[in-house]
Amino acid sequence: MDQGAVRDAHTGLRPDSPEGKPTVTVLDYGSGNVRSAVRALEAAGAEVILSSKTEDVLNADGLVVPGVGAYATVMKELKDVDAIRLIGRRVAGGRPVLAICVGLQVLFEKGVEHGVESEGMGEWPGTVELLPAEVVPHMGWNTVKAPEGSVLFDGVEEERFYFVHSYGVQQWDFDVTQPHMTPPKVTWSEHGAPFIAAVENGPLCATQFHPEKSGEAGARLLRNWVSSLRPVAGRTVA
Repeated sequence: MDQGAVRDAHTGLRPDSPEGKPTVTVLDYGSGNVRSAVRALEAAGAEVILSSKTEDVLNADGLVVPGVGAYATVMKELKDVDAIRLIGRRVAGGRPVLAICVGLQVLFEKGVEHGVESEGMGEWPGTVELLPAEVVPHMGWNTVKAPEGSVLFDGVEEERFYFVHSYGVQQWDFDVTQPHMTPPKVTWSEHGAPFIAAVENGPLCATQFHPEKSGEAGARLLRNWVSSLRPVAGRTVA
């Protein structure tokens, strides 16, 4: 169901928000209740729609990919709406994407749940595995260790964020082979062992925690991301 930003169905063009706000599409592919993400992004200053239509995914100033449930199930649901290809097109074109929770996990090479290995999107190297903690899921508030110069965590470096997960990426092995490439900024947290809490990699960002459920700290993080978007008028679907 579409909300917010205006789309001209006849031309395939998406004009700027009538209020001059950046447009954000929350990917609607069956991943649980995403209304809280829509509301949080609206509060952060975006014109938000909930959609999986190609034109909405490609033409929005920002795309948010939520994720709730099992790794393999989320991958299947993304494939069912052609989202993996569309996300890849956005990233290749330098168009901002923010993934949340399992949305972060499927960006890595693979996930292992209950002994079953599933292929991920492969944007980053790494394996999603069960956290080696006495109690899982990891549910509740936790601090993070953000790198210097983080855009997402500007002003909330010392705050707590809300996590709900049993699996995580516990090693980062990203080999930067391009001499002029800026290495990704990786934020860590800990539950039984250190795990990746967020990644900022050019247009592609992701958080293991739920910013939309993380109170004022999460609201500030979403405002930071929305503020980084650059509205582009009249993008056409190629």
